[in-house]
Amino acid sequence: MRSTLMMILFTAITSMMSIYSKTQKVIFFGDSITEAGAKPGGYIVKMKDALVEKGLASQYDLVGAGVGGNKVYDLYLRMEDDVLSQNPDVVFIYVGVNDVWHKVSSGTGTDLDKFERFYTAIINKLLDKHIRVILCTPAVIGEKNDFTNQQDGDLNAYSQSIRNLAQKWHCGLVDLREIFHNYELKNNPGNKALGILTLDKVHLNEAGNQLVGDKMLEVLLTKN
Repeated sequence: MRSTLMMILFTAITSMMSIYSKTQKVIFFGDSITEAGAKPGGYIVKMKDALVEKGLASQYDLVGAGVGGNKVYDLYLRMEDDVLSQNPDVVFIYVGVNDVWHKVSSGTGTDLDKFERFYTAIINKLLDKHIRVILCTPAVIGEKNDFTNQQDGDLNAYSQSIRNLAQKWHCGLVDLREIFHNYELKNNPGNKALGILTLDKVHLNEAGNQLVGDKMLEVLLTKN
């Protein structure tokens, strides 16, 4: 009887250890910023390096799923092949810049109501699979810190929409819009349009990748 109880206890402990030691697959779902994030110097690579330093590398498998030019409906259309097929445990959604930017650059952006509908559909598909979802607000299209960049109004509106969705669906949030603005207030006294956190007003430079990687890792490691 005692040996049977010991065997049951051992099996239970082993099972629990297996659960807690399982490698978490984390997918970063987005556009060209995320595509670049998976390359040397990118924010995903910086996160991997930080996990190594923390002794946590074996606990997380970070995978980039960014495609240049993507808008929210592009993410929706490719999520089965590029995300769900990989059975992730965590998905970061980082989209919105092109939905705003392309309104001006090519007339092919996404109206806010459609943006919200597609974004909600993506969230629900992930939550239905019991995936932890972390939303990211779009950071900048121009780095001036006084809200005089051409698309600041739309970026603020789309970012607020994402904050609302995070609250409604109980998702994690990396509020890059606010994080970048606070950084620019402190580190961009000349009110430059680029060169502080971006190469070209949008795509991240070394400092930008570091900031994004640090903030995403902070949220990833915070259990919700």
